[in-house]
Amino acid sequence: MSAINPHSDLAAAAIRGLAPYQPGKPSSELRREYGLRDVIKLASNENPLGPSPTVKTALLAAFDEIERYPDGACFELRDALASHLQVTPQQLTLGNGSNDVLVLLAETFLTERVSAVYDQYSFVVYRLAVQACGAQAHVSQANPREHAMPLGHDLAAMRALVDQNTRLVFIANPNNPTGTWLEHDELRGFLRDMPEHVITVLDEAYLEYARQPGEADTLSWLKEFPQLVIVRTFSKAYGLAGLRIGYCVSSPSIAELLNRVRQPFNVNSLAQQAALAALADQQWLQQGVAANAASLLQLQQGLAKLGLRWIPSRGNFLLVDFGSSENAAACNEYLLRAGVIVRPVANYGLPAYLRITAGTEEEIQRLLQALAQFADSR
Repeated sequence: MSAINPHSDLAAAAIRGLAPYQPGKPSSELRREYGLRDVIKLASNENPLGPSPTVKTALLAAFDEIERYPDGACFELRDALASHLQVTPQQLTLGNGSNDVLVLLAETFLTERVSAVYDQYSFVVYRLAVQACGAQAHVSQANPREHAMPLGHDLAAMRALVDQNTRLVFIANPNNPTGTWLEHDELRGFLRDMPEHVITVLDEAYLEYARQPGEADTLSWLKEFPQLVIVRTFSKAYGLAGLRIGYCVSSPSIAELLNRVRQPFNVNSLAQQAALAALADQQWLQQGVAANAASLLQLQQGLAKLGLRWIPSRGNFLLVDFGSSENAAACNEYLLRAGVIVRPVANYGLPAYLRITAGTEEEIQRLLQALAQFADSR
């Protein structure tokens, strides 16, 4: 590696083998590469409706003090968020997106002498954060494809990997990129089995899309399980992905440790005001959740007509099976040339699949037309 990067030998050992995160292709890049003007993006699990209109008003007002540093403690947002979630402000840690919070957890609790557990098909940031700290990764096998929850987390397999050196267990519910989920009874049983030296990180980035009527909020578990950390975000259902703001809820003692590591001013002033406005407009949030359900139904019906299968999902996306890596790659290229961006997931070990985000009715119709044309071309 030194021949490629002359400074590699100066880097920490854990960093030398680290590959950077590869985000979904932005629309601007596709326009440049293919000379296209009309592009739709269904690749990054963004909210196609965008944020509440009140967010734009709040952002304009926030520009009046843009020359000032943001509130490093996020006092106003922490207070409003604590009230909304019915927790104390001392239980909250704010981050530059939930990715930032996941990295904070790794930096706080992982060293070269301990380990972390996560699923083979879980969010790639878990792997990156663990590796960057030099900790040992114990990667559990997911459910097989013939399982009732194919490619989902196998909690028994994860539990078997926990040992005396384990400090963090990452569980995504629902999981990205598969969309699979765990029932609450399963999760509670898993938490009861965890020893006191293990912190379980429950990543609920897609919570608003996944929550079922009458289902208890996992925040109510924090008193029973003081080693539980629940991670959430404003990037998905709230439509603030471009402003980067997420948070976690934990015991005050865990939050206090995380806030020692958290960088000063890690949440900018625009993001704080946007999150406040978004949090206050729960009606807009519910409209977005309803629109997502309608979009996924439209997508599923269209895929079924094309003879395509997908993994069950409670997120705002579907993981679609194209039968082979060659077919998935060819379809992805065809869609790109048609101005439609979806997400290949070969880097997750799923080369035969493409992940497709819910969109507007017009976007899904255009996607389905392009998929039908691709099928006709084969």
